[in-house]
Amino acid sequence: MKHWKSYFTFVKPYTKWIILTLFIGILKFGIPSLLPLVQKYVIDDILLNTTLDLNQKVSNLMMVLGITFFLFVIVRGPVEYARQYFAQLITAKILSDLRSKLYSHLQRLSLRYYQNTKVGEIISRFINDAEQTKNIVEVGMMNIWLDMFTLIFVLGFMFYLNPTLTLVAIAIFPLYALAVKILYKRLKKLTKDRSAALAGIQAYLHERIQGISVIRSFALERHDHRKFEGINGKYLNKALAHSRWNAWTFAIINTLTDIAPLLVIGYGGYQVIQGNLTLGTFIAFFGYLDRLYAPLKRLINSSTILTQASASWERVQELLEEPYDMTDANDAAILKPGSYGVAFRNVWFKYQEHDNWVLKNITFQASPGQTVAFVGMSGGGKSSLVGLIPRFYDVQKGSLIVGGKDIKHWTMESLRNQIGMVLQDNFLFSGSVRENIMLGNPDCDDEAVFAAARAANAHDFIMELPQGYDTEVGERGVKLSGGQKQRVAIARVFLKDPPILILDEATSALDLESESLIQQSLRQLSQSRTTLIVAHRLSTITHADLIIVMKSGSIAERGTHEELMEKQGVYAQLYNIQNLNS
Repeated sequence: MKHWKSYFTFVKPYTKWIILTLFIGILKFGIPSLLPLVQKYVIDDILLNTTLDLNQKVSNLMMVLGITFFLFVIVRGPVEYARQYFAQLITAKILSDLRSKLYSHLQRLSLRYYQNTKVGEIISRFINDAEQTKNIVEVGMMNIWLDMFTLIFVLGFMFYLNPTLTLVAIAIFPLYALAVKILYKRLKKLTKDRSAALAGIQAYLHERIQGISVIRSFALERHDHRKFEGINGKYLNKALAHSRWNAWTFAIINTLTDIAPLLVIGYGGYQVIQGNLTLGTFIAFFGYLDRLYAPLKRLINSSTILTQASASWERVQELLEEPYDMTDANDAAILKPGSYGVAFRNVWFKYQEHDNWVLKNITFQASPGQTVAFVGMSGGGKSSLVGLIPRFYDVQKGSLIVGGKDIKHWTMESLRNQIGMVLQDNFLFSGSVRENIMLGNPDCDDEAVFAAARAANAHDFIMELPQGYDTEVGERGVKLSGGQKQRVAIARVFLKDPPILILDEATSALDLESESLIQQSLRQLSQSRTTLIVAHRLSTITHADLIIVMKSGSIAERGTHEELMEKQGVYAQLYNIQNLNS
């Protein structure tokens, strides 16, 4: 289990707590181990002792009961509580630290990773597999050591009572070791296969719940259920294979365990008949036999649990080791608030190494206070182009300049702090309208929120909602209309008040009346800022200082609305078609 070494970085801060828990656990398991000795003393030295009279026997018995009552009731209760509490406390804290690390890691992974990975798969590793890893500490670093201590402690007492009978009792130990070696190697693979199949169910379920409206609209319920049955059946097969092997494991281990008492009964009973062993010693020895094999079976069970935990940690570790496509340079500086332009210089870009170029030799400049609009047919590279500015992706050739320097010179966080984006498909988080607007500036007051909403023409409809700004919008904002969601998204950009604005089809979901009001607000907002607009309706960008017509990833035309109309080229053709259809 070499890969566990990386897990210990999460364990290290709690080493002292683990040692304390182990010490408390020794007391917890050590106290019950004294009971067979008490039984031997009561039987041999009190009940069967012919040299003591009745009063002495009763007196000695009361003394023994007093001592054992103190140990087993007064002392063991608090020890049991402390052992359980500290064990759960440590594992809960380590699991919390692990999930915090995972979440931080997920935040830094590139969009490319999320485009290539199913959300359900990520959630499965984050929730299910991470939960299983806590057994590495609880079982692997605490329970196993306590069970081994109990074994050694009990074996010591058994050798003290009768060395020969002890050897008879542990004669099957080598068979235990052989069973563990053979059985648990395959169990680990079966556990990992089952976890992967479960992640498949979660990924499918997450995707289908997100797209339930599509399934309903095409009446695909039966078809979709059949597909789910296939995925669910795959998991069932993996789970049954795991269960069958697990069942065989326990059957073999329990059978081996049952052999030992039979050997002890046979040999020990014979020794009592021969007078070589006292009845008290025989009973005490039999009591220790249960205390010997109980921790031994727990150790075997621990192997199962640790095998599952090991497989889960490998899946979590794979996620943690997922490389970052983009990182800040070692000398990256902080881009402070100010007024900034954007310049593309011979930029070439593609999403994957073996893909075709999405953008080809793009060069233009947008100065502070200017508005640059991008138009063209779908697939021309417009959204890809504006997605490069906040460094969602890195260019392969050329350079992208903000604040007079290549954007790789700035930290990604500070760069994105100076950019406000309204995308074509705006995402609202579950929570209130107020909370969603405040994403633009989490530290602002209510007056700033209201002002931003008014500027985005959102205040009036928000006040008409059941709880106004405290109305819950539902997951992905499902309780709001498309136009309402768009205006909330625009309001949070108003609240952010960035020097660079990126509007990717920002008014596409609005009706004509709302669009007209929003256009006025956006023009006002963009007066002192660098604004880049991706537009489908050309009538909304006729005011732009520069219009760039994209075609197949290249710049086909550029100029003002008037200049492009005079050229009678691609732009004029698109504009005339839209006007004829309107």
